[in-house]
Amino acid sequence: MPGIQERVQRCIDGLVASGAETAVQVAVYRDGAPIVDAVAGPVTSGTPIFSFSTGKNVTATLAHLLVARGYLDYDTRIADLWPEFEARGKGTVTLRHVLTHTAGLPAMPREITPGELADWSRVCAALAAAEPRWRPGTATGYHSYTFGFLVGELARRATGQPIGELLRDWLTVPLGIEGELYFGVPSLSGLARIDPGPSWPAGDNAVLAPWESRPNADFGNDPEILRADIPSVGCVTAHGLAAMFNAVLRWGLVDATVAFEGVDQVFGNPVRMVLGYPLGPIGSAAAFGWPGGGGSYAYADPASRIAFAVTKTRLTPNFDTAFLVDEQIRAADRDRTA
Repeated sequence: MPGIQERVQRCIDGLVASGAETAVQVAVYRDGAPIVDAVAGPVTSGTPIFSFSTGKNVTATLAHLLVARGYLDYDTRIADLWPEFEARGKGTVTLRHVLTHTAGLPAMPREITPGELADWSRVCAALAAAEPRWRPGTATGYHSYTFGFLVGELARRATGQPIGELLRDWLTVPLGIEGELYFGVPSLSGLARIDPGPSWPAGDNAVLAPWESRPNADFGNDPEILRADIPSVGCVTAHGLAAMFNAVLRWGLVDATVAFEGVDQVFGNPVRMVLGYPLGPIGSAAAFGWPGGGGSYAYADPASRIAFAVTKTRLTPNFDTAFLVDEQIRAADRDRTA
């Protein structure tokens, strides 16, 4: 019977050969050891791919490290470090609210467009002046791009370092994955190019601007976006994400119990949040991690002791590839224990 690596390699080779995907990376750790490192298409396992909201996994992990290292507490009020943020009823917003997407700031203020995202100070000033859409802590709604700036500015004020530096100093260098996890890249050389894929389903979101709610290849290939620290997205490898989540499991950094449960006020779907990440649907009931618009996915599963990541270059309006890869892992396990 084929092993896990062989099963996954066959799966993603078939997806690329069929045209369903153009390039795919898969990395999986279990019990602290790598068990899959597979690629298909014109990438290597070390090629960074712009992967939209899978970057939130990195930002949330850094937020937990800020607490573990004593810089913040989950119930730290943002306004205690960022006084301007108290405006318009936001004085009670805490790091806990940001991590559960209950802060009430799901959408960027309308004056902030993709062209302004590279201007950290301007984005943060707009967020500080914004009015929350609901009373903080009472409802949850996907904070598409605001999440990264809220965590990032809180981190900057607590440590004196921008979040891109904290990523390097606290994660990529210590874990030996330099060049595999970035918010803003230092060089465009060696990056994968995003493929727009099939047409995205029509429809407008009542809360988010189109650029916040639907992934776009032009956005993911834009040199200014790629160079900017935008900590709700990122240029990552599957290996880098899986190695990071493997460390999260080893360190016992995240309590995988529900911190907030409700109906997402942006998309209308039921959601269960641990601090920093949604629960499911891939993996066990305890698995947590952010998918990325276009089909990337990463999670940590404390029940199976698995850290999992799929990154890819083709934008698709589903997570079929991640589900298919995950099923190959489950099938190999069933065969192994049969």
